[in-house]
Amino acid sequence: MLAGHPGSITCVDSTYRVIAESLFPSHEMDANKAPTLAAVENFADILGIGGEFKHLLQENDAGSEFRRFLAHFQNNLALLISKTWVEKSDEDKKERLRRKLPGLIKLIEKGDYEDALLEFGLILDDLAFLFFGSQSLNADFTEYALRIDTQIGLFWWYGSQLRARNLKIDSAVLRALLLIGICYLTSF
Repeated sequence: MLAGHPGSITCVDSTYRVIAESLFPSHEMDANKAPTLAAVENFADILGIGGEFKHLLQENDAGSEFRRFLAHFQNNLALLISKTWVEKSDEDKKERLRRKLPGLIKLIEKGDYEDALLEFGLILDDLAFLFFGSQSLNADFTEYALRIDTQIGLFWWYGSQLRARNLKIDSAVLRALLLIGICYLTSF
């Protein structure tokens, strides 16, 4: 269940909730508190991507291993998009989403993490609609996703937080926040 601030997640195990809310606090007075790298790393761990995330966090964006990983991310996301069944009327959403991917990759390669996170949040909105249909537009979508699977729910909660917050924070933390989503979707 969502309660109070859009960052509140009360229907998950208390350990997960503590870790998630250290990333994006749910209390109004802490809502604009910047996440730390440690909080981002802990969140990656509860999503099951901690090892890969920490490895990529050490990589330079210009490095060949990181570029290969971005190519895997782009290919996997394109595959997820193309393999998702939607109503005929929603086919244009799939195509628009596919066209957004190269722009996101360019932003990441430029190191423009603030704009990349904004674009990534929009991509996640579209992707959630492809996966879950109109349920993704409901106020209780996070609760719905959490009932399906805790990690999946926490991932979609993370995506909602990217859009709900003003993330004017350190570039290294912005990059780390972006890597969470990239790692998760690459291993999805």
